[in-house]
Parts: sequence; structure tokens; C-alpha cells
Amino acid sequence: MAERITVEVEGRQLSLSNLDKVLYPETGFTKGEVIDYYTRIAPVLLPHLAGRPLTVKRYPNGVDGAFFFEKNAPRGTPKWVRTVTLPVPGSTMDRETIDFVVVEELATLVWLANLAALELHVPQWHVEGRSKKPHTDLIVFDLDPGAPADIRQCAEVAGWVRDVLVEDGLTPVAKTSGSKGMQVSAPISVGSAADTSRYAQDVAQRLEAEHPKLVVSRMAKNLRGGKVFVDWSQNNPAKTTVAPYSLRARPTPTVSTPLHWDEVAAGQVLRFTAPEVLDRVAEDGDAFADTLADSARAPLPG
Repeated sequence: MAERITVEVEGRQLSLSNLDKVLYPETGFTKGEVIDYYTRIAPVLLPHLAGRPLTVKRYPNGVDGAFFFEKNAPRGTPKWVRTVTLPVPGSTMDRETIDFVVVEELATLVWLANLAALELHVPQWHVEGRSKKPHTDLIVFDLDPGAPADIRQCAEVAGWVRDVLVEDGLTPVAKTSGSKGMQVSAPISVGSAADTSRYAQDVAQRLEAEHPKLVVSRMAKNLRGGKVFVDWSQNNPAKTTVAPYSLRARPTPTVSTPLHWDEVAAGQVLRFTAPEVLDRVAEDGDAFADTLADSARAPLPG
């Protein structure tokens, strides 16, 4: 029988199990350490999850075991966890709606970590209060290197994306994916998610035309060898991107880590584990904070 302990998290009673279970075998990083990381990173993580319907990747037997995506609030979800029922046209599970979890407090984050929900993925939109109407407030460019290109080439392309966005009046920020690539995001003010996709595609195609030896804007695998795919399609409202400060299911507990632009320009090794990210935040705060600032939101050109 699984060993359980009961803890109180900001007034919520939670039953935690198997805290010594190793979820990252290469380093011995346990479920207890996953919960500890998410608890300690919560002050900067929670604002980036607020209002955003969550998709998680759960690894009940660790990163070397089977995993599954979960959008629908699982059976046994505590009544105090906020959920929002949203339409999901074209769902592969033949559902008309899904009851998404929305993380708004530390207790929900700890509850998810106890379910071995290692990865947290969010859309580029949020729902306000009781509203079920998505409000797009971010644009993202997902930079995916095709071997032998790697994150160093992603950093070079990220700089080019930044230049275009700044030229167009936006406030871009960058982060590692926690895997092999990077993302560049910016807070925006738009009337339609379709406008975001159109603009993102235009930027990707412009960069491909200007830097054809390194940039590709099309998804076809045969075009991506040695290049960086600037994936503009992540702005589709049905898609999600790994949240800043989320763990990734890699051999070691790497994190999708917000970066400073001088780090990107330096092209240094851009790979950080959970303990390193906690140290970075303790020293510098939230390097992704600009995405939360209403004063930084700008309309897209055109």
C-alpha cells in the first residue's frame, strides 16, 4: 500500500504519497523533490498559470516510464480546485467540452505535482472570472532545431525574432523549452487569435527569406535538417506551449527557463535544472514578468 502523509497547504488538506519514488532515475530526483520545486517556484510560476486552462503530461512511473497527456480534470479532483468547462471542437476523444483545471493557488500546484504531473502546458489565452470566452494575450514563436543545429542556433534565431518584434513595438522575452529548443513570447492586445497567427506566420516567413540557410517556417521534416524551425502555428487557440518554470521530462529535471537577452546573445549553454532555476529566481526574480504587464501589451502591426 502506498505510503501517504497528510499536509496542510494554505488551509487545504492534501494527502501526498510515495514521496521517495524516483521520477528522474539518472539523477535520483524524487517525487518529493518535484513537489518541493513546484512549491518553491510557485511565487513566480502561479501568475503565468492564472486563468489559463491547463494541459499536463503525467509520468506516474518516472520519465523513463509511460506517460499521458491530461486535459480533463481527473476523477477525484478536489472540489476547491477551479475548473472551467470549455468547448473542444474536433476533439480526438469525441468530447464536445472538457473540464480543464485552472491553477490559481499553491495547493492546486502541489496536488498536481503529487499526481506526477511533471509538465505544465498552457495556451496563449486566458479566461477571465466566470467567462468562457478565450482572451488572447500572448504571441509565441517556438524555435525547434533540426540536427545538427542545436540551442545555440536557436539563440541566434531568437535574436532575429526579437529584432522584428521590437521594431513592431512589442516587448519580447525568451526562455528555454527545457528540452532542445527555445521560445520567444510577447504580451499583445488583439481582437482575434487569427490575427496573432497571421502575424506570426508573416514574421516566420520573413526570417526564412532573410536567413534561408538557418531558418525554416514550414513544418515538413525534410526541410529542417541543420535549420531552426520557427513554429508560428503554436498561436492556434487549440495548441499549448510549455509554461515558464515548468519541469520537463528529460533525463535530468530540466526546466523551461526564462532568459535575459544578454544570455541569449552570448550563445552560452542554455540548460538549467530545477535547483539552478530556484537560484536564478532568488537572485534575479521573474525574467518572464513582462508577459504579465498590461503596460507592455501592444497591438500587432497591420
